[in-house]
Amino acid sequence: MHNIETIFLLLLFVSVLAVFSHKINFPFPILLVLAGLAISLVPGLPVIELKPEIVFLLFLPPLLYSAAWNTSWKDFKANLRPISLAAIGLVLFTTCLVAWVAHTYLPGFGWPEAFLLGAIVAPPDAAAATSVTKGLGLHPRTITIIEGESLLNDASALIAYKYALAALATGNFILWKAGVDFVWVSAAGIVIGLIVGYILYLVHKFIVDDPVMETVLTLLTPFLSYILAEHLHVSGVLAVVVAGLFLSSKSSKIFSHFTRLQAVSVWKTVIFILEGMVFILIGLQLRQVIVTIQDYEITQLIVYGLGISFVVMLLRFIWVFPAAYLPRWLSKKIREREKTFSYKYVIIFSWAGMRGVVSIAAAMAIPLTLASGTVFPNRDIILFLTFSVVIFTLVFQGLTLPWVIKWLNVKPYSSVEEENIIRRRVASAAIVYIEENLSMGELTEDILARIKTKYELRIDKLSQTEIVLDNGAVHNQADRIFHLFNTAQINLIKTEREVLEKLRNDGSVNEEVLRKLEYELDLEEARLMLERHS
Repeated sequence: MHNIETIFLLLLFVSVLAVFSHKINFPFPILLVLAGLAISLVPGLPVIELKPEIVFLLFLPPLLYSAAWNTSWKDFKANLRPISLAAIGLVLFTTCLVAWVAHTYLPGFGWPEAFLLGAIVAPPDAAAATSVTKGLGLHPRTITIIEGESLLNDASALIAYKYALAALATGNFILWKAGVDFVWVSAAGIVIGLIVGYILYLVHKFIVDDPVMETVLTLLTPFLSYILAEHLHVSGVLAVVVAGLFLSSKSSKIFSHFTRLQAVSVWKTVIFILEGMVFILIGLQLRQVIVTIQDYEITQLIVYGLGISFVVMLLRFIWVFPAAYLPRWLSKKIREREKTFSYKYVIIFSWAGMRGVVSIAAAMAIPLTLASGTVFPNRDIILFLTFSVVIFTLVFQGLTLPWVIKWLNVKPYSSVEEENIIRRRVASAAIVYIEENLSMGELTEDILARIKTKYELRIDKLSQTEIVLDNGAVHNQADRIFHLFNTAQINLIKTEREVLEKLRNDGSVNEEVLRKLEYELDLEEARLMLERHS
């Protein structure tokens, strides 16, 4: 019970960190990794160890599914070449070179555990990169490649990870057989993901029609995909990613607005807790890890950690530049299609190789012993080196990435114009519908005018018309009217809330009715606040 109480207290600490991160506009993943380091330095905290198989099952499926859900399949498919080169080629390149460095320079590191370390630190974390780059105005294509790379590289790295574990367990590794198996488990994992995704698509569309149950199903889907694929000895990671991409592309057809509102909130909470738990657990284990590594001085460990981290960062640059330029030199079609290409974005992509929660979860999932019962070789130092790489890449690369972007003088990309065009098209279509359909119904001219006014104001605001001068200052009259209209509606909602609160205090109305009306006001206010900030 003491361990559970400790975790809850530390989760409260992580929640406070999240609030602090938001207040000072500081990337939350960086604060998390620093918090994990701080936790490891607190004396007296218990060492909490989950069974390795539980770590993978508990953390990986929802984290990967969430990342897949938030990735556009259309953009992913359009950038499949650079994503694949980074997610497969770069991962295997990093795995092999890190393995060579570890085997050559770390005392007592055999090839299997060296490859295991390479596979663990190979995949960057998109959540960390996008958190750091948020608000920096990067081109959407760069963001898409970073996020798409993270989806596929987790799969390729974890497949390599499992082969390294198998080699340690059996003492036998055949390269050509591993290559054939890699293709098989990847292809079969994709098929399993599509099957599970399609079945859940049918369930959501034709059977389940309740926001709570649909949200529960979204939480169960990644675990179902992962468990089924792993039971068949194929890639559970790819199954989860493919199911997430498939269902995300169909979400507008199968989910109601209530389900989307609820599911988004639930998933944000779940991911927040899981990421916080991972860094708490590694922090609680790190002190014990350092104590049990008796063959190394702490200064040696720090040197090894910095060395592996530098190698990981350097290898990304060595791979990314040829992978970006060679296809362009060899193909005229690629040069014509990718007109936004710039060496500046290649540098940014190379620098955005922050490692994160997946690497830590993979390191924590290393078995404590081999099948023979002997202690897993170098497990503790692999844990330490993984945490070192995560700290170095998140803190050093994460904090310096905005400076790199500023130094490169990258022109910030803005989607405001595109967003305004789409909003105008939507509003115009709504007015056409009103004029062609509603006018012939039972609605009066007064009601129709009220309905049309809302969309006409929105179009005026987006069109940036009716500019007037007031004491030398330029104002947008339509924008001012829209803002007044929006503010008036929000103030009316506040008045309605006050009435409901008075009724609640008087005890003169049913609580269930009050909660329903409050929920309707919450939805309306959320819409108005989004309009205000658009």
